[in-house]
Amino acid sequence: MQPTIKPAGDSALLVSFGEVIDEEVNAKIHAIADAVENADFEWLVEVVPAYSTVYIFYDPLKVSFSEVKEAIEPFLQVSPESFKGRLVEIPVVYGGRYGPDIGFVAEHNGLTVDDVIEIHSRPTYRVHFLGFLPGFAYLGGMDERIAAPRLEKPRLKVPAGSVGIAGRQTGIYPLESPGGWRLIGRTPLRLFNPGREPPTLLRPGDIVRFVPIDESEFRELYEAEWGEGDD
Repeated sequence: MQPTIKPAGDSALLVSFGEVIDEEVNAKIHAIADAVENADFEWLVEVVPAYSTVYIFYDPLKVSFSEVKEAIEPFLQVSPESFKGRLVEIPVVYGGRYGPDIGFVAEHNGLTVDDVIEIHSRPTYRVHFLGFLPGFAYLGGMDERIAAPRLEKPRLKVPAGSVGIAGRQTGIYPLESPGGWRLIGRTPLRLFNPGREPPTLLRPGDIVRFVPIDESEFRELYEAEWGEGDD
C-alpha cells in the first residue's frame, strides 16, 4: 500500500496509509516515525504516530511544506522491521474487585475465567498510539476469542491502572476517569506521572506483555509505586 502525503494546517504534514487497523501498517508507521525523529532535522517540532497515519509537525518559519515532503519521502521506504520498540512488562492482578467484568468476558465467549487470563496474558501487544487520556495506550494484537462489547452505561469512576477490553482491543486506564471498557484486571504501575520524564510509562511503538500476579503482589507493588496503600 502506498501512502498519501498532504498538508495538515500550515505547520504539519500527514502521511496516511488509509483508515485501517492493521499490525503491519502500524509497524510501518512506527518505523517511519522513528526514522524521521532520528534524522536530526532542525525544523522538526514533533512526530505523532497513530493507527495508520503519522503527523510530522515542523517550524513553518524554517521550512516549507514542499521541502518537508521532499525530505521525508525517502523515509517512507523503511522496512516495518527496522523499529522494534521497547519490551515493557505490565504486572496485572486479574478478576475479583480489580477486574469485575472478567466473568462477563468469559461467559460472552464461552470460556472460563482462567481461559481469559491465559489468552490475555499470552501474547505481546504493540502500542499503536496514545490517546483519550494522558498515557492511555491503544494496544494491538488481542486475541479475538476474548473480544467483548463495551458497557451499555459507562462507569463514572474507573480506577487508575484498570485493564479493560472494548471490542477487539485492550488497554489500560492511566488515570481515574469515567469509562465503558470491560474491566478484567488492574496493574499497580503508574502509567502517567507528571513528575517523571517522560511522564508516560508507555510510548508509541512499545511492545507490552501482561504478567499475572496475585493480590499480595499487587498491594506490595502499588505501595512502592504510588507511596500509599491501595484503596
